[in-house]
Amino acid sequence: MNLPESVSARAEYLRSAIEQHNYRYYVLDDPSVPDSEYDRLFQELKQLESEYPELVSADSPTQRVGKKPDTGFAEVAHEQPMLSLDNAFGEEDMAAFVRRVQERLGTAAAAPLAFACEPKLDGLAVSLLYEQGLLVRAATRGDGYTGEDITLNVRTLPSVPLRLMGSGWPQRLEVRGEIYMPRAGFERLNEQARAADEKPFVNPRNAAAGSLRQLDPAITARRPLEFCCYSTGVVEGGSLPETHAARLQQLHAWGLKINAEMRVVEGLEGCRDYYTELAAKRDQLPYDIDGIVFKVDRLDLQQQLGYVARAPRWAIAHKFPAQEEITRLKAVEFQVGRTGAITPVARLEPVFVGGVTVSNATLHNMDEIARLGVRAGDQVVVRRAGDVIPQIVQVLEDRRSGDETEIAIPTHCPVCGSDVERTRLVKRGKGREQVSEGAIYRCVGRLACQAQLTQALIHFVSRKAMDIDGLGEKNIELLVGRELVRSPADLYRLRVDDFLQLEGFAQLSSENLYNAIADSRTVDLSRFIYALGIPEVGEGTARALAAKLGSLQHLREAHPLLLTWLPDIGLEVAHEIHNFMQDEHNCQVIDDLLAQGISLQHEAGIAPALQGSISLEMLILRLDIPGVAKTGAQALANHFEALESLLAATEAQLSALPKFSKKAREGLLACLQRPEWVATARALEQQLLAFGMHWSCEPETPAGDVQQPLLGQTWVITGTLEQMTRDQAKERLLALGAKVSGSVSGKTHALVAGPGAGSKLAKAEQLGVPVLDEAAFLQQLQQWSAS
Repeated sequence: MNLPESVSARAEYLRSAIEQHNYRYYVLDDPSVPDSEYDRLFQELKQLESEYPELVSADSPTQRVGKKPDTGFAEVAHEQPMLSLDNAFGEEDMAAFVRRVQERLGTAAAAPLAFACEPKLDGLAVSLLYEQGLLVRAATRGDGYTGEDITLNVRTLPSVPLRLMGSGWPQRLEVRGEIYMPRAGFERLNEQARAADEKPFVNPRNAAAGSLRQLDPAITARRPLEFCCYSTGVVEGGSLPETHAARLQQLHAWGLKINAEMRVVEGLEGCRDYYTELAAKRDQLPYDIDGIVFKVDRLDLQQQLGYVARAPRWAIAHKFPAQEEITRLKAVEFQVGRTGAITPVARLEPVFVGGVTVSNATLHNMDEIARLGVRAGDQVVVRRAGDVIPQIVQVLEDRRSGDETEIAIPTHCPVCGSDVERTRLVKRGKGREQVSEGAIYRCVGRLACQAQLTQALIHFVSRKAMDIDGLGEKNIELLVGRELVRSPADLYRLRVDDFLQLEGFAQLSSENLYNAIADSRTVDLSRFIYALGIPEVGEGTARALAAKLGSLQHLREAHPLLLTWLPDIGLEVAHEIHNFMQDEHNCQVIDDLLAQGISLQHEAGIAPALQGSISLEMLILRLDIPGVAKTGAQALANHFEALESLLAATEAQLSALPKFSKKAREGLLACLQRPEWVATARALEQQLLAFGMHWSCEPETPAGDVQQPLLGQTWVITGTLEQMTRDQAKERLLALGAKVSGSVSGKTHALVAGPGAGSKLAKAEQLGVPVLDEAAFLQQLQQWSAS
């Protein structure tokens, strides 16, 4: 059969492209395309060579494993080749693999056939050689036949034992596995790189490979690398179990890490179930995986099945849908959020990635655009992992045509036309402020900007805020578009006739929505605080503010330094709260809401635990005097006994003070010379007095003891509750003093499980955590209320 010229040319192109990608991936550790594109090129070449056998040549990528390793390390010839695996990209490929295995084994295939299943870690394959139980050599996979000696680097990994534990190991034992970088370590490494103004790594696999190729082992030692074994190679002078899974368990007993998700299943159906299960939890794993490796478990059957040119017949890698793909960035548009933040959004040529078609991706802010060096028209790598918003992780600069355009922040809001200003970062410490430019740009239009108004209202009416049923995003947009609502308070001015003007509303639905808005006028203080949309104040912080300060008026008056005495509120968040409450526009919005009849429930005084709780020593420490730490603050408080006496202190008095250093004395004297510091100290003491938190104040005797029988306990809620919502159950538990967590651990006191409970229930049972169904939980609540 004559070979078409176009086919020959295509095969030559594919070989060249694959070899180039191999070089970038294995030698430079700088891949130019995502794995999904490489896999497509490889599969296309295999298909062509299958249809036209005369195309096959000895140097074809399909007849070898990879590229020659970097020459920066000594070469190591593998005594047994480290072959790669064939891939399955769907259920049909997996079914075909199982069918081929069964056909080749014939009567030798036990029914059903057992398969060992392991996550396919995205790292660097390595070989560890142990002689007499001691690690003598570590090598990379390289091209499968020759690798690189990385012994000194691998010895720095805590997860690699230098001496095997126990006894009974073979005289020579080759352990094969993957060195990878967990996600948390990868994020820390990139944070450090950005802080040092260095180029961050693109992904954990790249970071792991780069870390192992350091000529200085001390650098490798500082990198968060881990080793996980998945097979053996050479075994001499001893024996190992006769199944793959049992061998790994034996290696684990000798001190080597194996994957906790490893399992043995039966038949194709077992493989499918395992694939589905692991795919569902893929994004919760602490490391990256790109598929699952399935291996015939019995080693005698593996030997009978044998190998093809580059891969074993007894194993296959079932790949997950690609999480990275290449597409074109068509344009960048700018969206306006609830706080006025201008966020760039990438508009992409649609691409199928991570199991869905993606046409938009986040770019975070202009600093991220500058870091990536992205331009409109660029070819980019888009990553999507599970439910995470798609993001651009790499720009393919070598594919630029010259027609790409720079991306600039708009000078005016794309929605309302107001000015756009860059935020400032204020770093506070030792009584001083350092101001620098922030990464966020904001529209200054406030609620006059329809985008900000719409987002603010969506947050205001949400379930955890004012909880106005029936007033969803679409209806908010209709009300804002018709200019029926210009602020949150306008919601309470609406009449039934106003809703009848909106598309989809009839008399009954209009009356229902009107009543739902009216009912929301009575609201818990913590929900109202959360509904206001104060920057950095989430549901938990809003609850703490309400519980500790007791009233909206206290919150509106609170000095930022006073707020830092509340749980989990740092200085930056305190300033955000204070600035929000002192802003004239925000004050008007709050006053307008109260004028519309908002009735705040559970308002009270300052929490009993805070009454009379702030000592002079604590006040001195909070004033952040240079050189004055706890010992110095204690000395000042003991000597002067009152703030006014301290503010009148002389250098002679301070010099005579025991346990008070020269540095502390100079720091305090400098503060006393600054009128704004003195004014802050006096204002803070006056507020402590007004709030009853001052050391001279007597704690009020509560009318009745507040029972918190669950104080110090951690509870978890899972499944669907029928008598109350999960939010209501959470609020009941919080009121009783419990902490409500989203995950089960050994510290969990109890789990409330409704119908549909899944992995949390299983983990609770595994850990022996008490489990209550809804009926038992309600009964327990009644008992606590009665006691």
